[in-house]
Amino acid sequence: MKRYGKFAALITVLLGTLVWLAASGVSEAKTYYKTVAELNQMGQAALGKRLRVAGDVEMGSIRRTGAEVHFVLRQDGLRLPVVYRGNEPLPDTFRDGAQAVADGRMGSDGVFQASRVQAKCASKYEAKPGARASQTAAPLNRSGL
Repeated sequence: MKRYGKFAALITVLLGTLVWLAASGVSEAKTYYKTVAELNQMGQAALGKRLRVAGDVEMGSIRRTGAEVHFVLRQDGLRLPVVYRGNEPLPDTFRDGAQAVADGRMGSDGVFQASRVQAKCASKYEAKPGARASQTAAPLNRSGL
């Protein structure tokens, strides 16, 4: 009977540890999406919090310095300097004028410290000039689906 009690206690400790690790991992992975304007309004409250900020990459702002990439996100006339120090290479679509989302923390110096950057080029997904909607849409089958 003692043998089963020790086994049950070990199982309980292992399950408790797994639940704790899962809960702490979820809370760390959770990030709140903010606009550049919202981030500016947060002021000191933004310091140290993990956030995601979106905007357009300012023309001519991308500078590579060793392992760091410095750039500026713009949105509604507001600017946010960003430095990326991630392990992954930046996406191919990351360039001047692209829409980008930076994931990281706001530094006390006013520079957003990004650990991940996602980007898309808006022009890549737009219809070609002069193309009609019927040419770009997929044709329907006979049943209308």
